[in-house]
Amino acid sequence: MHGEYKVTGGKLVVVDLDTRDGVLRDVAVAGDFFLEPDEAILAINRSLEGAPADTDAAGLAARIDAALPPGTTMYGLTSEGVAVAVRRALAHATDWNDYDWQLIHEAPQSPALHMALDEVITAEVASGRRPPTLRVWEWGAPAVVIGSFQSLRNEVDPAGAERHGITVVRRISGGGAMFIEPGNTITYSLSVPDALVQGLSFADSYAYLDDWVLGALGDMGVKAWYQPLNDIATEAGKIAGAAQKRVVADDGAVLHHVTMAYDIDADKMLDVLRIGREKLSDKGTKSAKKRVDPLRRQTGLPREAVIERMIASFRSRYGLTEGRVTDEELARAQELAATKFATEEWTARVP
Repeated sequence: MHGEYKVTGGKLVVVDLDTRDGVLRDVAVAGDFFLEPDEAILAINRSLEGAPADTDAAGLAARIDAALPPGTTMYGLTSEGVAVAVRRALAHATDWNDYDWQLIHEAPQSPALHMALDEVITAEVASGRRPPTLRVWEWGAPAVVIGSFQSLRNEVDPAGAERHGITVVRRISGGGAMFIEPGNTITYSLSVPDALVQGLSFADSYAYLDDWVLGALGDMGVKAWYQPLNDIATEAGKIAGAAQKRVVADDGAVLHHVTMAYDIDADKMLDVLRIGREKLSDKGTKSAKKRVDPLRRQTGLPREAVIERMIASFRSRYGLTEGRVTDEELARAQELAATKFATEEWTARVP
């Protein structure tokens, strides 16, 4: 069995192993990390040899830590990262390069239709009828997108939303509210097979699925990192928030979507969103205007150029062919938008 895992902010860890009589055998850890002293790699392999195959990642990491020689130094490697690679090997997890990725980047759509397209496309990936898909959104109208479990009245000021012509929609994933203006926002979705995140904890899957965009931002001169649980941050402030939804039908799939602030009208946002003091204090700032630092200022690039570079970065890493929403997918999404995502019943399901 073979497992791979790129440590968040670090290097690739590769584990090859077998199982016999319910325990790990022939464990071999490798990768492009740095490790001192040399014999530490042998200690890691020995610590995993004979471990029960159902040991969770925390238990495997503890075995590694206990076996490391005194003074061991790891660069780009953690015991937790090795443990995750082991769990991914045991789960027969797939890798990004195992798939033929498809890009969807089409004309602007209404907020409700975007919510529906996420649900339909991810279900298609779960069924095997569609390859793993990167969908870059274009917004047809300004919107506030609230999380699946958020209270509508706690998050949105209806008078402010009406004053600024803001459509309020509820998505299928959890997380917080997103303030959207078409020319100021970059949003994308990854609809991926469940096998891609096998062996990862829920939190680890966020970092794993965000890694490519951190590289893309780095290529544009933006030093960004994953900030648990679902933010992408820089030294200048937060630039993006992610959310996920798991589909358990068929072979399973994961929807991972990210909204990035290219630019932002902070006064308008504060007029529409009810951002409480507790949320702001949790982010370590007294001003909502300081919570988000737009990409326009950090990259100096037009929005379209940022999107083009993101797509090019993904393509260079994993390959990416041009695709489209099929007529059948669009028809299903339009029906779902009308009967679910554009209805008061769904939007106010948590009043």
